[in-house]
Amino acid sequence: MADIARLTALIEPEAKALGFDLVRVKMFGGAGDLTLQVMAERPTTRQLTIDDCAALSRRISDVFDALEADGRDPIDEAYRLEVSSPGIDRPLTRLADFEDWKGHDARIHLTAPVDGRKQLTGVLIGASDGRIAIDVKKHAVMTITLDQVADAKLLFTDKLLAATQPLSMAGADEQDIETEEQD
Repeated sequence: MADIARLTALIEPEAKALGFDLVRVKMFGGAGDLTLQVMAERPTTRQLTIDDCAALSRRISDVFDALEADGRDPIDEAYRLEVSSPGIDRPLTRLADFEDWKGHDARIHLTAPVDGRKQLTGVLIGASDGRIAIDVKKHAVMTITLDQVADAKLLFTDKLLAATQPLSMAGADEQDIETEEQD
């Protein structure tokens, strides 16, 4: 599988050139079904439009195609490129994410157990001095470092939904249904 650090180093400047922050670069799937997932966001809205996703996808494809033409293909097998916004129940990948989304419910999977727990679920307290604090339900406030986090994401709640309204609701209540007569 491809080197994620190398892919990130190639993709991040393309995201920055468009004014986006890179949230995550991840490879998943197996032979014949490999996907390169790129999540980015506009810092001002924490979202991307479909046009934003298309623009970033084109830039990434152009860079990767040029490298392949040079004999330096960053991914040596067939893959699908998926560019998206992080979504409502977004992954938390940067220390700033834990601070930005404090007050919201999250689930953090740890690289190794801490106080006998491999998973922490609760309300984010925030992040400071390189440490993440979370009020673990029915336990206590726990602090960890980012390198102890294997995977983390926000949990879908009414509070989170209210905090992440879409950029535009235009057309959300409209439904265009065409019907054809069957013979």
